[in-house]
Amino acid sequence: MLTRVLEEYDEMASSADKIFKKIEQECGDCIKCRLQCSDCCHAVFGLFLVEYAYINHHFNNLPLAEKEEILKRTDKADEDLQQMQQRLAECKDNPQLQNETMARERIRCPLLNDNDECALYPFRPITCRIYGIPVASHGKVQICWKSGFKKGEAYPTFNLDLVYANLYKMSKDLLTTAGQSDMDRASILVSISKSLRTPIEELINEKLD
Repeated sequence: MLTRVLEEYDEMASSADKIFKKIEQECGDCIKCRLQCSDCCHAVFGLFLVEYAYINHHFNNLPLAEKEEILKRTDKADEDLQQMQQRLAECKDNPQLQNETMARERIRCPLLNDNDECALYPFRPITCRIYGIPVASHGKVQICWKSGFKKGEAYPTFNLDLVYANLYKMSKDLLTTAGQSDMDRASILVSISKSLRTPIEELINEKLD
């Protein structure tokens, strides 16, 4: 079942790549993504359970020396995440300020090596794949600040809400297969650092607060 779910995720990731290429063909001058442009590699976001499993699976296939180097970088990422969580806690009664704080946060992904290249580029999360093109979420369109897209103008967009709904569904399928009845886990977002350190089986059975 895990294999089937990962294959399903692969298909969705490939679909995201095709949409990116289509928008690139239509609005190529507005897209500023280039080799070793790592702006998106400092954005803060979480992984759904199925993405966690996907990243963990492919990370374990890397050479041992490369895995060890990546794991060293997770310590710094975790430290930065803890500091971010403290800042968010300080403004917990102000959702708008929390959102603004999150938008300003820059944390280097542990998969980003010293050459500003992703160690798992072919298997990167969908959030990474569509960074650089307009994305629609909760009725709002978000764009990369480096891009040439202008606010207020009409462009083709990537439906991020639909992707999140599919990721949630696949995460529930993963839990069902593992015999886990607590479907609340499917909505929990986990850091990339944790996906590199913790086996998927351990996360699925981890006691939640």
